[in-house]
Amino acid sequence: MSNKLFVGGLSWNTTDDGLRAAFEQFGQVTDAKVITDRETGRSRGFGFVTYGNAEDAQSAIAQMNGQQLDGRTLNVNEARERRPRAGGGGGGGFGGGGGGGGGR
Repeated sequence: MSNKLFVGGLSWNTTDDGLRAAFEQFGQVTDAKVITDRETGRSRGFGFVTYGNAEDAQSAIAQMNGQQLDGRTLNVNEARERRPRAGGGGGGGFGGGGGGGGGR
């Protein structure tokens, strides 16, 4: 069991501090982060909470999954390691491009 939790279903109004405050009752929170859109700065509706130990994290999952925070129902799970993105992601080849310059 990891000590890092994924928290989904966050309100766009939930802050890092608000997330931390909601989860501190289950143990020592070492990090709490609401993930934001890089360009707009707006919450993406999920975040991560890291505990000092796995027992506290497990307790938080049991107690907080399905609970309300800022008017939204939370989805709390153990965070999974981020998988490396596969391949170069499409795009492919040599750009479209006009036909061959006909023979004159």
